[in-house]
Amino acid sequence: MKSFALLVVTLFITGISSGQPTVWKIDPVHSNITFAVDYMVLTEVTGNFRDFSGTMISDSVNPGKSSVNVAIKTTSVTTENDRRDSHLRSAEFFDANTFPEITFVSKSFEKGEGNAYKIAGDLTMRGVSKPVTIDAKYMGQMKDMQGKQRQGFKGVTTLNRNDFGLKYNATLESGGVLIGNDVTVTINAQFVQQ
Repeated sequence: MKSFALLVVTLFITGISSGQPTVWKIDPVHSNITFAVDYMVLTEVTGNFRDFSGTMISDSVNPGKSSVNVAIKTTSVTTENDRRDSHLRSAEFFDANTFPEITFVSKSFEKGEGNAYKIAGDLTMRGVSKPVTIDAKYMGQMKDMQGKQRQGFKGVTTLNRNDFGLKYNATLESGGVLIGNDVTVTINAQFVQQ
C-alpha cells in the first residue's frame, strides 16, 4: 500500500525559511496511515498501521533537496478483526515475520498548484522495491502549546498489491475476485520540528 507515507515533502518545501535544512519527526499520536481495498466487489475493507515512524529534512532554499524516510511495522496492521489481521500478517500477505517493515524513501518533490505536491520515491514491501508517487497537500504550520513548531499534510496514493507479492485471492462464483488489486493508501501526518 503505497504508502506508505509516506510522503510529506510538501511540508519541507513550505517549511521555515531559515536557509538551513530543518529536521522534523512524525508525531504518531496525531498521525495515521490507512488503507482501503475492494472486498467481494461489494464493499471496501479499511485498515491502518499503528506503529510507524518518519523523519523529514526540509531545505527551504533548495526544496528539491528535501527528503523524507518512513518506516511502518507490518505487525501493527489492524482492520479491527483478529482473524483477518492474523491472515494479513501471514506469508500470504505481509509475511511480517520475514519482512517486519514497509519503508518509503523519497527521491524528489515537485510543487503543483497552491498547496499541492507530488512526492516520488521508492516503496519497499515484502523485499520488493517499486517507485511510488504520492499526491500530497500541505495543511499548514503552527506552534503547539509547548512552543514546538508543527506541520501537517495529507498524502494519497494507489498501489497494485500484486506488484509487491501480495497475491492471495479467490475467484467468486458470481464472477470477479474476493479482493481487489488496487489499494488506496492515505497518510495524515503531523511533524514536529527537532
